[in-house]
Amino acid sequence: MSSTKHIPIGQLLARWRKDPAYAREFAELEGEYAIAAALISARSHAGLTQAELARRMGTTQSAVARMEGGKVKPSTATLEKVAAATGMRLKVVFEPKASAA
Repeated sequence: MSSTKHIPIGQLLARWRKDPAYAREFAELEGEYAIAAALISARSHAGLTQAELARRMGTTQSAVARMEGGKVKPSTATLEKVAAATGMRLKVVFEPKASAA
């Protein structure tokens, strides 16, 4: 029997965000995380598994997993395929960076 203490992810994230090095690294990767989160959200909203999305896109489940895991940066053409496969439209937005105050 394991005596491992489980810490809720929210508490871990709150603790990590207080670390300046973590916050800096996270900010640098924020765009990649946003793309991965948007992909997961679109797939979930459509009620699809990774395998189902892959079939609709004409690719493999592992390719979808790599995109959702942030291991690859999908092209605009690939993002368009995701949008079509999930019944959504692709919208690209440029926003000003948050000012360092």
